[in-house]
Amino acid sequence: MHNGGFLRVVLIVSAISFLLDWYVHSGLKTLTADWRSGLWRNVVLWGYLFIAIGVTIIFIAGLGAFNTAKGMRPFHEWMLSLFLAFLVTKIFFIIILFLGDISRFFVGLFNLINDAGKNKGLSAFPGRRKFISEVAVLVAAVPFTSLLYAMFKGKYDYRVHRTTLYFDDLPDAFDGFTITQLSDIHSGSFDNVEAMQRGIDLAKAQKSDLFVFTGDLVNNAASEIEPYIDRFGQIKAPFGQFSVLGNHDYGDYIQWDTPQQKVANLEKLKQHHHELGYRLLLDENVTIEKNGQKISLIGVQNWGRGFIQLGDLKKALQGVSDDAFKILLSHDPTHWEEQVRYHPSTIHLTLSGHTHGAQFGVETAGFRWSPVKYRYLDWAGLAHEKNRYLYVNRGFGFLAFSGRLGIWPEVTVIELKKKTDLS
Repeated sequence: MHNGGFLRVVLIVSAISFLLDWYVHSGLKTLTADWRSGLWRNVVLWGYLFIAIGVTIIFIAGLGAFNTAKGMRPFHEWMLSLFLAFLVTKIFFIIILFLGDISRFFVGLFNLINDAGKNKGLSAFPGRRKFISEVAVLVAAVPFTSLLYAMFKGKYDYRVHRTTLYFDDLPDAFDGFTITQLSDIHSGSFDNVEAMQRGIDLAKAQKSDLFVFTGDLVNNAASEIEPYIDRFGQIKAPFGQFSVLGNHDYGDYIQWDTPQQKVANLEKLKQHHHELGYRLLLDENVTIEKNGQKISLIGVQNWGRGFIQLGDLKKALQGVSDDAFKILLSHDPTHWEEQVRYHPSTIHLTLSGHTHGAQFGVETAGFRWSPVKYRYLDWAGLAHEKNRYLYVNRGFGFLAFSGRLGIWPEVTVIELKKKTDLS
C-alpha cells in the first residue's frame, strides 16, 4: 500500500471509529446518569473512551506495521481482530440505541404537531430512557463475548468430520479405505503451539490409510512453516502422505524485492513439503495399490475462479484410464464447479479447502449459513452431482481474523465403501 493510500485508510477508519465511540459514549452517559458514585461513573465513561481510542490507535499502528512488513503476522491479525471485535460490539450497541432515539424523535414530532407539544420546542422530545441503554449493553455483550471466545479458544477448537461415501465402481480391495484430509494450515498465523498440536494429535489419532493436504501451507513465505515441520511431519499413513499447493503458497500477496526472491520462495516451500514427508503433486498423478487393485490419486496446482489458475487437469490425468477410480486434490472448490464435475472422464471424489467457511457461521441440524455462501456455491462439507463428489474442508488454521466462531477448524475423515444392493 502506498503512503498516500495508507494515510487515507487511516483517516477514514479513525473518523468512523471515533464517531461510533461518541455515540456509544452518549449511551453510556444515559446508563450511568443516576449512579450515586461519581467515581464509578467516571471510570465507566473515561475508561470506555481510553479503551476504545486505544484499540483504534493500536489497530492503526498494526496497519502501519503491516504496510511495511512482508505479509500478515500474528501481531497484525490480533490488532485487526481486536479492532473488529470492538467495532462489531459498538455497532450492535448503536443499533439498539438508535432504535430508541428514532422512537423518541417520532414521539417528539407527534407532540409538536399536536396540542401536547405547543410552545414546548425541544422539550417536546422525551429524554433517552436508561432502559434502552441497558438493553443495548446486554445485546452488545453477546457479540463481544462470542468474538473473544472465537479469538482465544474457537480457532483451536478442532473437530473431526466423518463422511462415508458409496461407489458402484470402487475396487473391492478399497472397501473401507479411509482418508484423513487437512487443508489451509496457514502456519504463519499460529500463536499457540500447544493448542495447535492438539489438532495434529487429532489427525494422527484417526489412523487413516491415506493422508492428504489440500493447500495453503503458509500465508506467504516458506519460512512460516519451518518451526512446525517436525510437528506436522508426525502425521503418517500406511499408503502415504500427499499434498497440493494453494493460492497463498505462491507468494502473490506480498511484495518481493526481486522476482528471483519469489521464485526461490516457492522452490523452498516445495522442499518443505518433502521435509514434511508429503509427496507434492504438481499436475500429476500417482497410483495407490492395495491387494493388487488400484485407484488413481491426482493433484493439481491451484485453479480458482478469481484466483490463480495454474492447475492443468488434462496434464494431471495423463496416463490415467477413463475407467480408473479417481480422487483429485484441488485446493479451490470452484475448480470442481467450473471444470471437474463436467469433465468427460469421471473423477469420483475431489478434495478441496480454501474457503475456511469464512471462519464464521452457523451449522446446526438442517441449517447452515456463513457469509462465504454468497461467494462460493460449495463452501463446506459435501456436495455431489451425477455420482461425482466434492468435499470442502473448513480449514485447519486461520487467516486475517485470528479466530473462529461457529465454523470450527476441521480434521476430515472420509471412508470409501463399495456400494451394494443393501447400501
